Amino acid sequence: MTYALTVRDHMMIAHSFTGETFGPAQRLHGATYVVDATFRAGALDADGVVIDIGRASDALHGILSTLSYRNLDDEPEFAGVNTTTERLCSVIAERLVEAVRTGGLGSGNLTGIEVTLHESHVAWASFSVTL
Repeated sequence: MTYALTVRDHMMIAHSFTGETFGPAQRLHGATYVVDATFRAGALDADGVVIDIGRASDALHGILSTLSYRNLDDEPEFAGVNTTTERLCSVIAERLVEAVRTGGLGSGNLTGIEVTLHESHVAWASFSVTL
């Protein structure tokens, strides 16, 4: 049995891609993502929750604020890397894992985190981490 809690936010970025696979997306373009972060636990904590919704929302928003309204091509951490939807999912998930490990989210019962970026109503990507 697994419990799950999801919080949602959004971010707007600019970026370009390298490689013929990406066709016109090789040129600079913008993207607006709806971002879902799902936290999983095999048992509820002493307060009866997977994770505090407010803390989870604040953590996700804080992470997204470091990416939003930026041209990711100009960010040193992404130098030489295609900032695909899939890659951005993993970056956000790993930052949430770090928040869990440093005690910023408070729940010791978490067993996993999944981040989903919705590019549109018909296309999205996810990345899952087991804790």
